[in-house]
Amino acid sequence: MKEAIVDDTTSVVIRDVEIPTPKPGQVLIRVVVSGTNPKDWKVPKWQPNNTINQGDDIAGYVEAVGAGVQNFRAGDKVAAFHEMMTPNGSYAEYAIAWEHTTFHLTEKTSFEEAATIPLAAMTAALGLYQKLKFPLPWAPADKPIPLVVYGGASAVGAFAIKFAQLSNIHPIIAIAGKGAPFVETLISREKGDTIIDYREGDDAVYSAIKAAGKGDPIQYAYDAVSEKGSYVTLGAALDVPGKITVVLPADADKVPKQISIERTMVGAVHMHPAEGQTVGDKEFGAAFFQFIGRGLAQGWFSGHPYEVRKGGLGGIEGALKDLEAGKASAVKYLVKIAETDGVQQ
Repeated sequence: MKEAIVDDTTSVVIRDVEIPTPKPGQVLIRVVVSGTNPKDWKVPKWQPNNTINQGDDIAGYVEAVGAGVQNFRAGDKVAAFHEMMTPNGSYAEYAIAWEHTTFHLTEKTSFEEAATIPLAAMTAALGLYQKLKFPLPWAPADKPIPLVVYGGASAVGAFAIKFAQLSNIHPIIAIAGKGAPFVETLISREKGDTIIDYREGDDAVYSAIKAAGKGDPIQYAYDAVSEKGSYVTLGAALDVPGKITVVLPADADKVPKQISIERTMVGAVHMHPAEGQTVGDKEFGAAFFQFIGRGLAQGWFSGHPYEVRKGGLGGIEGALKDLEAGKASAVKYLVKIAETDGVQQ
């Protein structure tokens, strides 16, 4: 089969490799569409000796299952989150995922829409519910809980807003730039939600967050950017005691001591809970992926806007370079594996 690997210069090489065999608990998926993510160019730069297939967002058909898999069989239409930093990712004709990070799709959901979801949506969910401890969608909030989402037009930020809506978390204070028109379609102005333009500068963002509270404390923030001082601005603007979750490493010394800062790591859904812990991120992920699948089937949840890059696996390099250059706004870049030279699906 064809597989694409990414190096530390964000160059992509397509090579021929053997089709992997699923281990116990794993699902082998014939990939129809793969999503791309910023980590796909960042990780090779952080770990230049770990040149692998970086794809993690899978949409396709089950080809085979490993021992012990109970909920899937060959031919099922699925989406899945591949285990990050491991071989057999979604930049290939066939990819491996664990059963608990795979969910069924109905004919209603396109492979393109599905491929925008796994990594970004689960990152959003883990941050909101496992880190910030917000009420879950099936037991929504019954009183106002202000939430700041920095990077509202990003895939993670947009999914955080969508889940917050399902949990009746308002007002949502979304920080965005040129993606603001898209964010406008996600928020509820009638419930006090608003958008702040980060391009006006940190001082303006700080003042706008304070004003958005209308005198009520604002204590929670989801920083889906976590770069260029975003969490520092949030730390200054939040009321104490406050809490921020970030998606990249952060220096806790740069925020007030009464503002806790915790990183959301989506890879945690592949880890076993600590000894003595009854429910961990792995169990949360297993349950929430099925919840997402139900939402897609029933129409109360949807994916992110997307752009399909031409050339199949040959289009990954251009997509990642555009991600690296910061060109993506309110869009996920996807590739269709069948468009790859030499692939017959």
